[in-house]
Amino acid sequence: MPGKRRLQAAAPVVGEDGLLLLQSQALAEEEAAKTKGEMLTRFLKDKLAKEERSSTLNLHKLSTQWRAVLRETKDKELRQDIEILSQTFTRVIDCKDSVIKASAGLAGWGRRRGPPVTPPPQPPQSLATDLEEAEEQHAQALRSHLHNIDRLLQLQRCRLTCLEEGYGAQLEALKMEFEAER
Repeated sequence: MPGKRRLQAAAPVVGEDGLLLLQSQALAEEEAAKTKGEMLTRFLKDKLAKEERSSTLNLHKLSTQWRAVLRETKDKELRQDIEILSQTFTRVIDCKDSVIKASAGLAGWGRRRGPPVTPPPQPPQSLATDLEEAEEQHAQALRSHLHNIDRLLQLQRCRLTCLEEGYGAQLEALKMEFEAER
């Protein structure tokens, strides 16, 4: 029987060894899973950071290209506007030059000696008309401005009256409080 006792005594040792072996395997698996999880987390964070950088870069590129397109479009619009304004300016200058030339032709009309000639055509009264319209617009703008100033002054006077009334009420309240404390 002494041999049997050794086997029974060895059995708990083997059981403990097995338990320790299972625990160490469980710890190793847990460590491996933890390491794998950390690596996966690190990988995903790195991937996210890389994606954010590339997203920012692509957004910057897209914004730059969009601005270039907008600039080009605005450039075309402004060039067209400049061309139209230039043509309008040229037409107005030509019109005013013709009025001035016609006026100059009339100025020398009465001084001429010799056989009678038919008078030159009457110049258009566009400069005088333009001047009258400009004066009328100026007068209208001045009236509107003065009306707005009058309204602002009236508003300020009302505001000042309200402030004075509030001041008077506060002053009376303080006087009454002072008299009550005496």
